[in-house]
Amino acid sequence: MIAILIAGAIGLLFTLLLTPVFIKFFLKLRWGQYIREDGPKEHYAKRGTPTMGGIVFVLGSVVAYFLATLISGERPTAAGLIVIFMMLGHAVIGFIDDFLKVRKHQSLGLGGWQKILGQVIVSSIFALIGLQFVNEQGIPLVSSSISVIRDTSFDFMMFGAIAGTILVVIWIVLITTATSNAVNVTDGLDGLATGASIFAIGSYGVIGYWQFNQACGTERVNSSVVQACYEVYAPLDLAIIAAAIVGALIGFLWWNTSPAQIFMGDTGSLALGGALAAFAILTRTELLLVVIAGLFVIDTGSVIVQRAYFKITKGKRIFLMSPIHHHYELKGWAEQTVVVRFWIVGGLFAVIGIALFYAEWSLLSGVLT
Repeated sequence: MIAILIAGAIGLLFTLLLTPVFIKFFLKLRWGQYIREDGPKEHYAKRGTPTMGGIVFVLGSVVAYFLATLISGERPTAAGLIVIFMMLGHAVIGFIDDFLKVRKHQSLGLGGWQKILGQVIVSSIFALIGLQFVNEQGIPLVSSSISVIRDTSFDFMMFGAIAGTILVVIWIVLITTATSNAVNVTDGLDGLATGASIFAIGSYGVIGYWQFNQACGTERVNSSVVQACYEVYAPLDLAIIAAAIVGALIGFLWWNTSPAQIFMGDTGSLALGGALAAFAILTRTELLLVVIAGLFVIDTGSVIVQRAYFKITKGKRIFLMSPIHHHYELKGWAEQTVVVRFWIVGGLFAVIGIALFYAEWSLLSGVLT
């Protein structure tokens, strides 16, 4: 527990105190945001605001994780390290995209397929590495089964080792690309994606700590509820890195909230999406992610629905603009109003996700019977 608190505190202090230093540095480098021309006119005033702020909280998260494990005596495990790999890998993709925007002086960087190729490479490596690690209890880091709140009986390895491995990689690639792009789409208003990510990743901190206390084969599990124990690789380490990220995001939000003095950019949004996907995969809650990250699902879904309806009706629109947060801006809502209300929605989804997670454990353990 102490490692979790230390990680959160260090992450918070790092970004809270050092973000202004990065802001000045980015301004000197002229790493300013370029605003899409078809967006709300109110956003034109944001042109030139330092971007690539994801560098700050990604670095803060990594520093917080390693210092917390060092101070507390907890050893870093493959679980925490592979989450960092997913976060850093996607941050690099986002950084390249942001850097091209700054250099070209436009709001377009990498092409859509170029981004996806990068995400496929990073998530494929994540999957292949994760399948190789097994802890003392024989629990793999990355499971070959599809999971909801824990692994289901549907195991890709039923199709054979080679075909099963390929299917696992494809499944993880789909989860990761969908999640990282969803967070990227939601990053359109000051503090929106930051606050929503705090709720979503914070949920996985809670889940990881609960799984640690109810891990199969440990003395912490009461014999009366052993049937509801969890087979997860190093869940405490997952809770530590989740706390490090959440702490770093809270400190970053101080400077990122409206009017934002720095934007996370694709560097930050893709990194957060990659980390969020990693948490869902490693905690065996892949499909529960749809609920926990419900706000991201809605925002991305609004884009898909808008485009599909536009093509079907040959030019008509459901929303004034997509993603849906811009729709409410064009309806006259103040940016802060949209952000806070979307935070509320994101928080409710996170609470519902945790409630479903606990309810499943309660039913299996007989607590609710």
